[in-house]
Amino acid sequence: MSEIVDEINRVHREVGLRRVPAGEAGTVVLRRTFEAEAADVWDAVTSPERIGRWFMPVTGDFKVGGHYQLEGNAGGEILECVAPERLRVSWLFGPDPGFGEVEVRVTPEGPGRTVLELEHAAVVPEEFRAKFGPGAVGIGWDLGLLGLGMHLAGGGMSREEAEAWQVTPEARQFITRSGEAWGAAYAASGAAPEVAAATTAATIAFYTGA
Repeated sequence: MSEIVDEINRVHREVGLRRVPAGEAGTVVLRRTFEAEAADVWDAVTSPERIGRWFMPVTGDFKVGGHYQLEGNAGGEILECVAPERLRVSWLFGPDPGFGEVEVRVTPEGPGRTVLELEHAAVVPEEFRAKFGPGAVGIGWDLGLLGLGMHLAGGGMSREEAEAWQVTPEARQFITRSGEAWGAAYAASGAAPEVAAATTAATIAFYTGA
């Protein structure tokens, strides 16, 4: 349990809103310091081979203006790449994906330490946002950064091991703690306490199947 709490506490979370051409996008921001050089972190989040080792397999034309596709998940266009500092992509999923963007920023923080900040902005149907809140994507990114941390530390799991882990009590605890942390961030952004509580419960139940 203490390791799960430590992993959750390593991430700073923020929830907000942003005007985009498609309307008002909800945003989640995750910020975490990794015990790794900035060049290694940048390579881990931009190298297709390494992304497949800690996140999921990805294919595409990996240049600005090119398109990528995560296996069984989102795809989109590579909008901006300023190596080794910033990557911005569209993040689209499903037959009617609407607007979605993910930006990753990598900043050195002294020898052997690097801050990674990830911002996901999306315009989603109001009924979905009202039911699940920001934790719907926040938990997924927490799981992603957990995998990235393990990868950078020289560990990690195979895809089969990761799928098996996600149904363990440890994973359920991680998801629950992550959902609660996103609920707290949602409340801190101005959401009514009862709304934050209801969306937190719904999102945790969705991820855990409870």
